[in-house]
Amino acid sequence: MHLGKWIISIGLVVAAIGAIWFASGRELPFRPVVTEPAGSGQNAAQRRPPVGAIAPVVRVAIVKSGDLPVQLDALGTAQAYNSVVVSSRVDGQLVRINFREGQDVKEGELLAQIDPRTYQALLDQAVAKRAQDQAQLDNAKRDLERYGALIQQNYASRQQYDTTKAQVAQIEASLKSDDAAIASARTQLSYTSIVAPISGRLGFRLVDAGNIVRANDTNGIVVITQLQPISVVFTLPQQRLPDVTRRMQAGDQLEVRALRSDGTVLDTGRVEFVDNQVDATTGTIKLKAVFPNAALELWPGSFVNVRLRIDTVRDALLIPSSAVQYGPEGSFAFVVGDDMTAQIRPIKVLQSDGDLTAVNGKLAAGDRVVLGGQDRLRAGSPVTLSGDGEAGPARTGTGRPPGAGPVGGGRRPPS
Repeated sequence: MHLGKWIISIGLVVAAIGAIWFASGRELPFRPVVTEPAGSGQNAAQRRPPVGAIAPVVRVAIVKSGDLPVQLDALGTAQAYNSVVVSSRVDGQLVRINFREGQDVKEGELLAQIDPRTYQALLDQAVAKRAQDQAQLDNAKRDLERYGALIQQNYASRQQYDTTKAQVAQIEASLKSDDAAIASARTQLSYTSIVAPISGRLGFRLVDAGNIVRANDTNGIVVITQLQPISVVFTLPQQRLPDVTRRMQAGDQLEVRALRSDGTVLDTGRVEFVDNQVDATTGTIKLKAVFPNAALELWPGSFVNVRLRIDTVRDALLIPSSAVQYGPEGSFAFVVGDDMTAQIRPIKVLQSDGDLTAVNGKLAAGDRVVLGGQDRLRAGSPVTLSGDGEAGPARTGTGRPPGAGPVGGGRRPPS
């Protein structure tokens, strides 16, 4: 029992000493000390928080003014602008192949040759038939002239004259039929020389020389694909359709960029076509864009990221999207003042484009907005700037560079 009273007495003495220590205002040995980050360029007196306060370390970005493009991202599929299966239009033996697989050809270039002898014979036959009918016509016309003179002298009957006149008309009709037969035979003969209907690149050869080809073959001889220009088909949510149609009806050229997965721009084109109906199952609308494809970066059948620019917000305040906060009274951002305290500034979001947002409100160019850790801040809270320093928005209307680090600093502050 005496031992218990002794322990209680020691505890009361220790508590009294601690109270006296705090009342004297002396610092505790274990109080955290906030150190000044190196290389910040700020005055040490401004950056040091009040004595006894633990100031959160934050990264900031500088508010800038500029233009922000309003862009929509989508996934598209590259398609040949034109694709033709080259087939024979007549039956016959394929005697010669004049192309290599993968070759670029021009429109009208000879690709293959079918044995022309049968069709040449048909043309010669049609020409000979016309010559025969022409001779008959010449003779009939001479007879008509003689009967016309004799009938004036009553040496020939009217019936003979009318019969000869009808023969002349009949032979003239035969000559017209002969001309049509010659044109048809000449056309059939021309089909034995198979030429490229469009300019483009050839695919695999589908038939070898020596085979019999027919006009109704579905496989064809080779496929020509037009790569320059090339099309990319992509979809957008139907909610974006009014923005697109409004610009197109105004005669504006909607710029489209084709991107790799890492953000590298492959080519820049324009919207050529908007589908005439919305897909009811997905709520999306199809669009087709055309790209020059001068460097052949786009290939039919490949998937490609698409970025469509539909508008531009002019002369706006630009801040990183991570700086935008939302509360019961609307949007706001934390700003670090000259006294190194956090201040709340109400803002209005005009447009957001990924990592950058255009706003207006009680901000000005040059203000320092907080990028992260806002949940630890209150109005008037002391803060310490990260040793990474300060940075402005990563871009000002031209798109953030691919692979860029976090906005406002190259690394995260130490935890």
